[in-house]
Amino acid sequence: MNDETIKEAVRNNYGRIARTGGSCCPGACCSGAGPAVSSLRMDMGLRAGYAEEELREAPEGANLGLGCGNPLAIDALREGETVLDLGSGAGFDCFLAARRVGPGGRVIGVDMTPEMIEKARENARTGGFDNVEFRPGDIDRLPVDDGSVDAILSNCVINLVPDKGKVFREAFRVLKPGGRIMISDIVLRRPLPEAVARSVAALTACVAGALLKEDYLSAVAKAGFAGIRIDRETVFPVSLLALDPVIAPLLEDLRLQEEEMRNAEDSVLSLSLYAVKPVPPPKERGAGGGTEK
Repeated sequence: MNDETIKEAVRNNYGRIARTGGSCCPGACCSGAGPAVSSLRMDMGLRAGYAEEELREAPEGANLGLGCGNPLAIDALREGETVLDLGSGAGFDCFLAARRVGPGGRVIGVDMTPEMIEKARENARTGGFDNVEFRPGDIDRLPVDDGSVDAILSNCVINLVPDKGKVFREAFRVLKPGGRIMISDIVLRRPLPEAVARSVAALTACVAGALLKEDYLSAVAKAGFAGIRIDRETVFPVSLLALDPVIAPLLEDLRLQEEEMRNAEDSVLSLSLYAVKPVPPPKERGAGGGTEK
């Protein structure tokens, strides 16, 4: 598949999720709504590293169970900061961030799926979040000014983008010197079985598009980031994908042998990462600024 085909497949899948409230990503493999789904999302959110009060404080419908970690747990946000969420979905992490930066701060969510932007904006209105805005756009071409952001969050989204290096270069561009990224994402310990790697279902489920861990970290470093550290790393059980009623038939079509599934399961990691945009020496500092892209 070429890059545009991949993006369209991802956009269509997450548009469906926004319309139906279903999830088929590592955070919580469930579809629909109701008490059972809410309970499962609470359980998976706790496993991902969120506190129970965090899972309850966002507007109803903001948590679609799409994350694979808690990027807000990697480093503290400060009052008055400007925060950017890459692939903001229905706005869950944006709303948690908004409470931390306070009324003097600002949170920007960027997502390429129109249905997600619409849902997030409605959640912001109903929740009274005046310091949060949502912009349509691709995270490898951010609609954000140069050097205008203090911190960047992202939760299980960068793995879906064909050119991860471009995403990190864009993140570096929009951060202020000294700004930081806090990312939860899926990476690979070893290459996936070929049938899984070629699967659209596995791609849109945040697995097939993932980079090897060392390649992912290299992309972060090549973008210019320093102080790179891994805060959390756990094996993600690929077999959970089979619980999702939408994706399960697609995985069945792959007809993976039991040994292939075991190899795939042991290959996928959920990782939480922190890195900083260095502050240049005084003689290298310029006036900064930039133009809206």
